[in-house]
Amino acid sequence: MSTTIARWVLAVALGAIGIMHFVQTRGFRVVVPEWATRITKLDKESIVIASGAVEVALAAGLLALPRERRRIGWATAAFFAAVFPGNVHQWRTKRSTPGLDTDARRFGRLFLQPLLIVWALWATGAEPQSRARRRRR
Repeated sequence: MSTTIARWVLAVALGAIGIMHFVQTRGFRVVVPEWATRITKLDKESIVIASGAVEVALAAGLLALPRERRRIGWATAAFFAAVFPGNVHQWRTKRSTPGLDTDARRFGRLFLQPLLIVWALWATGAEPQSRARRRRR
C-alpha cells in the first residue's frame, strides 16, 4: 500500500470515529478513566466530545495540509499514545463499546494501538530517519 492510500485510509477512519464520538457519546464514556476527569476537570462526556473533535481535526489536517503532513503525523501518533490508557481502562473494567464487546476484542485493541502509532508516522513520512537518509532529502 502506498503512503498516500494509507494516509487517506487513516484520515477517513479518524474522521469516522471522531464523528461517532459526537453521535454515540454515551458509548464512549465508559472508556474514560475516572482519573482523567480529575486531571482535566472535565466530565466524561466533555472528554469524549473533545477527543472526537481532535480526531476530526487530525483527519482534516492529514488531507488538507500537505506541507504540515509530518507534524500532523507526529500529532496523530501522540494522540494515539494519549488515548491508550483509556483502552487499558476499558479492557480492565470489561466495559463494552461499539465493536469492542468481548474480552478478546478489548484485549486485541491494546495491540492495535501501537500499530496505529506506527501507521500514522509511516503514512505521513514522520517516522524517525537515519542521519544519512535525512541528509539526502
